[in-house]
Amino acid sequence: MNYGTLAKRKVFYASKPWRETRAYILKRDNYECQECKRQGRVFVSDMKPDKQKTLDVDHIKSLEEYPELALVHSNLETLCIRCHNKKEGRFFQKKPNKWAHDECW
Repeated sequence: MNYGTLAKRKVFYASKPWRETRAYILKRDNYECQECKRQGRVFVSDMKPDKQKTLDVDHIKSLEEYPELALVHSNLETLCIRCHNKKEGRFFQKKPNKWAHDECW
C-alpha cells in the first residue's frame, strides 16, 4: 500500500494491526525513549490515559518510502516526542520572554 497521502497514513495509524504493534513495541522497549537511552539520558513514560501522549513509536525507515516495513518490529523504535520531532525536523520556537531584557534592580 502507498502511504504518500495524509489520509492514507491516518487510516493506517487508526488500524487495529498498528495499535497492536505499537503496544508491543512500547512494551518491548520498556516504555523508554531509545534515543535518550543512546545518549545516556533516561526518559520513561508512566502511560497514564488522562495525560497527553509522551512517547511515539517511530519508523526507522520512513513509512512513505518503505511501506513494506510498516509493521516490521525491527524497523520500529520508541521515541519521546522531543526526540521524534528532532529526528523529523519539526522544531518549534519558544515564545519570546517580554521581560528578558528588562532592567534588573
